[in-house]
Amino acid sequence: MVAYKTIVAGTDGSATAARAVDRAGAVAASCEAALYIVCAYQVREHPNDEADHALGQDAWMVTGSTPANGVASDAADRARAMGADNVQTMAVKGAPTTVLEDAVTNVGADLLVVGNVGLNTLTGRILGSVPQNVARRSGVDVLIVHTS
Repeated sequence: MVAYKTIVAGTDGSATAARAVDRAGAVAASCEAALYIVCAYQVREHPNDEADHALGQDAWMVTGSTPANGVASDAADRARAMGADNVQTMAVKGAPTTVLEDAVTNVGADLLVVGNVGLNTLTGRILGSVPQNVARRSGVDVLIVHTS
């Protein structure tokens, strides 16, 4: 079996993404691979306190990089707890699919790990979900972790 050398794992800070990060950390540990934890974020042109309140803890996804950096850092700690030694974090502005694809290319990853959230939803079936889109377009092995 060929061992993976560089792994990218996506996270959005959710409990389901944490399960995917755990799996990525375990795989990285077993392969002695470098692991890059990637968190995509969006920036709104006109922040809205009412919208932030409605979004609750998901508001970071649209408000900036500082919370995204914290999410990536927390995920890296989880991956290290699973035995991964060489863990780096990246918080990148952009759409999740594009950010993950770019990260795979930029670090020369040979495995991408994501959770399955959105894969079986109506919206995911019509518009596509992050796991579906990266599996189709990434060009590397994709591990879609069953998280729900």
